[in-house]
Amino acid sequence: MKEPLILLTGATGKSGGPAARELLKKGAAVRVLVRDASRAVALKEAGAELVVGDVADPKAVRNALNGCQKALLLLPNSEQQLELEKQFTDLAKSAGVQHLAKLSSMEASAEATAPIPKLHWASEEHIRASGLAWTMIRPNFFMQNLLSNAPTIKSMRKFFLPMGQARTAMIDARDIGAVIAEALSGSGHEGQSYDITGPELLDFHEVAERFSEVLGTRIEYVDQPPEAYREMLSKFLTSEWHLNAVCELFAQIAAGGLERTTDTFRQVTGREPISLTAFIRDHQGAFQPD
Repeated sequence: MKEPLILLTGATGKSGGPAARELLKKGAAVRVLVRDASRAVALKEAGAELVVGDVADPKAVRNALNGCQKALLLLPNSEQQLELEKQFTDLAKSAGVQHLAKLSSMEASAEATAPIPKLHWASEEHIRASGLAWTMIRPNFFMQNLLSNAPTIKSMRKFFLPMGQARTAMIDARDIGAVIAEALSGSGHEGQSYDITGPELLDFHEVAERFSEVLGTRIEYVDQPPEAYREMLSKFLTSEWHLNAVCELFAQIAAGGLERTTDTFRQVTGREPISLTAFIRDHQGAFQPD
C-alpha cells in the first residue's frame, strides 16, 4: 500500500526539522514547502521532495498541496499568521487533504488575551470548523529558547529573563517534532489536542542549577525587569507587533501561566521526554564558558 504523501511547512525550523527527519526515518513520503532550497539540502538527501515557494503565495501552496493526503501547519509567529493559517487550511481543504496537524500553543484558549495564544486559538477554531480531520500539537516553553541566552552564559555565567519565580516544564523541540511525526504517521490521532510538556516543573533558579551541574561552574539566573528585557529584545525583533506579543506572553508565563505538567508526550510516543539536563549536555558547546 502506497504511503500517504505528507506536506510539511516549517520543515527547516527547530520543531519542523526534527518532525521531518523523524517522518523520513519512519519511511513516510514527505514533501516540504521551503522558501530557500539551500536550507533543505539535508532533507532532500534524506528523501524529502522539495517545493520552493512562499506559504503566503496561494499558488505555491496549491502546488505544494497537490496530491497530499496529510499536512503540517507550522508558521512563525507574526501579525499575518492567523490570516496565513486560515488561508492554508482553506487551500488544504480544497486540495483534498484529509488530515491537518497544527503546531499551536498550550496557552491557546477561548479566554486567551495575549496575541500569540489568541491567534493560535482562532486558527484552531477555523481548522475545527473546516471539516478536515485535525490534530493540535500544543507545547509549552521550548528548551531551545535558552540558546538565545548562550552568549551571556558563556561570557558572564549569567542569563537574564523576566520570569520572576514562575515555573515551567519546558520541552525540547526535538520532542515536539516526535509528536508531530507520530500524529501524522500513526493512527488514532484525529480529533486530538495534545498539550505536551517536558518532565520537570522548574523555576529559572532551578534551571540555573541544571546549567551549573552540567557546565561545572556556577551559572546564575537574573530576574530581569520587563522594561529592561523589552529594551534588549527590541534590538533583535524589528516588528513592533512581535516585540509586544513576546513581552506579553512572557508576562503571562511570569504570572504562572505554564505551571503544569502533562504525561501526554509519553502516552503519544511511548518514551520519556528529554530532560533539561540532557538538553544542556547536547548543546554544551554553545553554553560552556571560556
